[in-house]
Amino acid sequence: MTKYMISFPSSAVVVTEQEFPAVAKASYAVVQEAKDAGVWVFGGGIDESIAPVMVDESGNVTQGTYADTTHLEGGYSVLELPSYEAALEWAAKMAVATHCAQEVRAFQDDPEG
Repeated sequence: MTKYMISFPSSAVVVTEQEFPAVAKASYAVVQEAKDAGVWVFGGGIDESIAPVMVDESGNVTQGTYADTTHLEGGYSVLELPSYEAALEWAAKMAVATHCAQEVRAFQDDPEG
């Protein structure tokens, strides 16, 4: 089975403060459904209060990230699924829960994983 990352940037979730608790509850319900179905690998939201750093091959740490990846935030879920179509179905469930479109990416197969 293939692992799929289903994600969204924080800026895509456009809900009021009053709507946010219901959106969070619906999102956690989809996560629980994925766990109950046995397809959940891991997931969570990026802690946006901690700035990204780069660590080079000598161990030097610098503030920031890759120039073409200026901002990485939002929520990510990794599910192990039997097909791309199944990934699209889960992404649709997550889109309904979060009130925003979801990006779907497939991880390359790891023959030793």
